[in-house]
Amino acid sequence: MGHKMTEIGVITRNLKQSALDLGFSQAGVCPAVAAPGMDHFQEWLDRGYAGEMHYLPERRDAYESPSSVLNGARSIMMLTLGYDSVAPVTAHDGQGQISRYAWGESDYHDVIHTKLKSLRKTAQGLLPGHQCRGVVDTAPLLERDYARLAGLGWQGKNTLLLSPTDGSLFFLAALILDAELEYDEPFLREHCGTCTACLDACPTQAFPEPGVLDARRCISYLTIELRTPIPTELRKGMGSWVFGCDVCQNVCPWQSKSKPSQEGWTQPLENSNPVALVELFELDEEGFRTRFRKTALWRTRRAGILRNASIVLGNQKFTPAVKTLIQAMSVEEPIVRGAAAWALGEMGTGPAIQALKLAYDTEKDECVHTEIARALRDQG
Repeated sequence: MGHKMTEIGVITRNLKQSALDLGFSQAGVCPAVAAPGMDHFQEWLDRGYAGEMHYLPERRDAYESPSSVLNGARSIMMLTLGYDSVAPVTAHDGQGQISRYAWGESDYHDVIHTKLKSLRKTAQGLLPGHQCRGVVDTAPLLERDYARLAGLGWQGKNTLLLSPTDGSLFFLAALILDAELEYDEPFLREHCGTCTACLDACPTQAFPEPGVLDARRCISYLTIELRTPIPTELRKGMGSWVFGCDVCQNVCPWQSKSKPSQEGWTQPLENSNPVALVELFELDEEGFRTRFRKTALWRTRRAGILRNASIVLGNQKFTPAVKTLIQAMSVEEPIVRGAAAWALGEMGTGPAIQALKLAYDTEKDECVHTEIARALRDQG
């Protein structure tokens, strides 16, 4: 028995070292037990906080056990991959902010899956006859709960995993195995104390209580996941965010522990930190595909980005963009036309109001027509 445990320990340490050699920031191992946060997850779903992310309640049962991801799962190696690079540059009028994880040339899913594929080969060499599967935020796995069990950190009041050595600017990934490994001690402490910086700073008050996120109010959800018009009452809170939001992370004192990534893909592309908004409207579908197909921004597609950019321009009352927004009133997608109408109403210039009056008589989409009517009514 002792010899077997020693062998398991050696295999675990070798596998962890392989993960670090591949560029992962941290690696911890826990048993593939039933999801410890399932009751919290169910309550969160029951409150409707998932919004239109219907895939979450639809796969609810699968989250109960890692065996839903890998049959016979016994161990989970939880991994972090840091994406901190340079300091964010303040967005001025006509510019939009992008969440820093999306600044680079590659979608993190592609980067991590490549690393996991290599780690999986290593695991199969160390554990012949066993199966394993690498996943990153698309499988039914409560990653933050298992990361805590694997000793990597605790869940902060902003719901993100916080590491005492790395802050929170990292992705989570997992390698699930049907073999026993040597397990780390779970992270049982939490170090937020009385701090409420993240809760206080949220522009849309998306935290109904510490450790609970109402995704329906979260700027990241609104700008990425939501496929319909952004609720009017939340648009001002978006500020200059055109894709994602980093506010609750930027204000966290533990971010001082963050370590800049040495991987090139995390470095900002030109015109991403921040992004010139009018230039986004100048891209047709093919141009948008060419520029963003391999990046995280592709997830929102062109219509979503233009919707978001319109809201930001309206928040900034950036009148040099009036002509661009008038042209956007003629695009095919209603969510873009509606957002452009709202932005033109916020600017309230003569040409903006004239364009809205003309569109009022020709717009066929009911939701867009309502946006136009509201914008005109607000002008008095």
